[in-house]
Amino acid sequence: MQLRGVRPFFSNKFDITKHKQYRLLSDFDDKNALDIEKYVKNLCKARVRDNDTVDEVEDAGVIEA
Repeated sequence: MQLRGVRPFFSNKFDITKHKQYRLLSDFDDKNALDIEKYVKNLCKARVRDNDTVDEVEDAGVIEA
């Protein structure tokens, strides 16, 4: 589940802007937001190189997302 625009803390006891890793949040910069559509789109694409060793191969057929 991804909630957008909602602060992770419901308490005013801790100001998240003072956290040392606040700069990694999408609240700090929109570039840090996870593009869920892009992530899911590339999730099923396996990358196999010529020098990779494959122990077992099984055909799963067509998988529709």
